[in-house]
Amino acid sequence: MAFGGFNQGGGQSPMNEINMVPLIDVMLVLLIVFMITAPLLTHGVKIDLPSASSEPNVEKPETVTLAMDADGRLFWNDLPIEESELESRLALAATAKPQPELHLRADRETRYQRIAEVMSAAREAGVEKMGFITVPAQ
Repeated sequence: MAFGGFNQGGGQSPMNEINMVPLIDVMLVLLIVFMITAPLLTHGVKIDLPSASSEPNVEKPETVTLAMDADGRLFWNDLPIEESELESRLALAATAKPQPELHLRADRETRYQRIAEVMSAAREAGVEKMGFITVPAQ
């Protein structure tokens, strides 16, 4: 008969591979279920919303440009200023409402130490927003 025999030596070894067929069947069923239900999830309720013509008032703060050339001279909005005026102008800009953004422009030959000193003076004066202006590569 096919049920087994009494000999102990010639039997088959147990199967050590995973049967993938049931896993593939479940995956295909889930794929079909998701393909059917996905369009139903994007359905929305159409309602007529009221329209308003008011726009929010957005005050754009002014910008202050502080430029430095290679010789260490300072320019406030393209007008030359003395070193002694810098702290008072930065303090005045820091107390303005809304506070202006400070844009730093430096010549290519300007020493980094000079730029760091100006940035430190701006931070001590209370300037919150500071950025660098660069020339894009062409």
